[in-house]
Amino acid sequence: EGYEYLSIHEEKDLVANLRKQLEALNQYHFSDREWDDFFHHVLANPNEHAKEKTEKIQEDNVQVLKRDDGSTKNITLIDKKQIHNNRLQVIHQYENGKENGASYDNRYDVTILVNGLPLVHLELKRRGVKIREAFNQISRYQRDSFWAGAGLYEYVQIFVISNGTNTKYYSNSTRFNAVKENEKRGASRTKTSNSFEFTCFWADANNTVISDLIDFTKTFLARHTILSILTRYCIFTSEKMLMVMRPYQITATERILNRIEIARLASRLPYIDKVLFVVDRKDLDYQTMKEYDRFEKGAANSNTSTAVLKKQLEDPSARIIITTIQKLSTFIKKNPGHPVYAEHVVIIFDECHRSQFGDMHSAIVKNFKKYHLFGFTGTPIFSVNAGRGKNPEFFTTAQTFGDQLHCYTIVDAIRDRNVLPFRVDYIKTMEADEDISDEMVWDINREKVMMAPERISVVVKYILTHFDQKTYRGDKTYVYQALTNISEVASGKNQVEEIKQKQRLSGFNSLFA
Repeated sequence: EGYEYLSIHEEKDLVANLRKQLEALNQYHFSDREWDDFFHHVLANPNEHAKEKTEKIQEDNVQVLKRDDGSTKNITLIDKKQIHNNRLQVIHQYENGKENGASYDNRYDVTILVNGLPLVHLELKRRGVKIREAFNQISRYQRDSFWAGAGLYEYVQIFVISNGTNTKYYSNSTRFNAVKENEKRGASRTKTSNSFEFTCFWADANNTVISDLIDFTKTFLARHTILSILTRYCIFTSEKMLMVMRPYQITATERILNRIEIARLASRLPYIDKVLFVVDRKDLDYQTMKEYDRFEKGAANSNTSTAVLKKQLEDPSARIIITTIQKLSTFIKKNPGHPVYAEHVVIIFDECHRSQFGDMHSAIVKNFKKYHLFGFTGTPIFSVNAGRGKNPEFFTTAQTFGDQLHCYTIVDAIRDRNVLPFRVDYIKTMEADEDISDEMVWDINREKVMMAPERISVVVKYILTHFDQKTYRGDKTYVYQALTNISEVASGKNQVEEIKQKQRLSGFNSLFA
């Protein structure tokens, strides 16, 4: 529902339909000369490829048309404000072959066109065939033919692979990087973050995986859902990599936005004045600041001093501010009665379990008058693990931030293969004496037994003997690129070239208890 099926199998028909759809979306009729110029210089520029075309969809979705009379007009490629203004169409068995300059003749399974542009592609296999085969086939398409002709298939943002039983999705960067990794590694089969293992299952709001193709189609490919994912839940990073959110991230984001919107409508408050992202000082590294700064220029500058934070809070044009817990705490102490406390502010805390159970939280709720507080944490505080909190009113995460909006547990992450599973080895450190007499007793002194020097000696000896073996020290290695001139790049007023160096790690962390 909400889709139009088209029988398009050749590029000339795809281009003709693209013109028709953009004319309908923009309520403008191209002259032949205008269309020829716009198509060849903007949409199908031979000097642009997947990254540049992705940037057009994600960042520069409004392009400028030079009209015949010399004036200009904005042409929207995808409407991100009113997403249902976009038109969805489906084509099947589109052919892209040697006549278009491709290395081989290819026929693609199913493609979803958004305003005439191919933005979602599905590769389907029969039941019983490994889903990885669909992933590998898309990689071959990228290598052999996506770029051929006008290169319109380089606009694809999201890929879907399925064998009927299992269905997964991933961004074009995952596909593009998988091809690059394969070329670089040759015959090596080392897994990387660009390989098939980092494709993603779709799931409902309760983190229940939806793997069957029919159920996936009814939910993920529903008109509102797929348009929302394309326009709201894809992230184009400063490294020009496209990331598509996972289901639990989408659910959490939607619930946060809904909570703000409902409160705004209910209380007739004006629109949000400020959004504060509050992080711990040690989490605000160079890469994080770079991403924030790309999202809104200068947003993370308040990390440098409390004076800069004060200046940004007083600047009406500074709508998004990224600061540290320490700077916000200092600002509140030094500025009682500041006008910003009366503004409508959304404050989002990352790793909120670290700081929001003492004087800091009390100061925020005491000083800010119109606020929404949201907290993200991987280790929520419950009554059983709360310890001794200073303020009994803010004893647990729920008391501090209210009802839980969404959760994604380690069990879900292991199931989705987003993290490695636990491997638990049970080692016996105590045995019953063969000559022990069986007598009825009330209990034993467990602490004395566990802390016995003989037992501790056995545990320590085992750890020292087996540590390298259990953590694969010297056996398996991981290579990553480390930025070596962080301070120069972060503090440089002018653009400073990043210097990266390969570093190799051996083994992984283990917990012995």
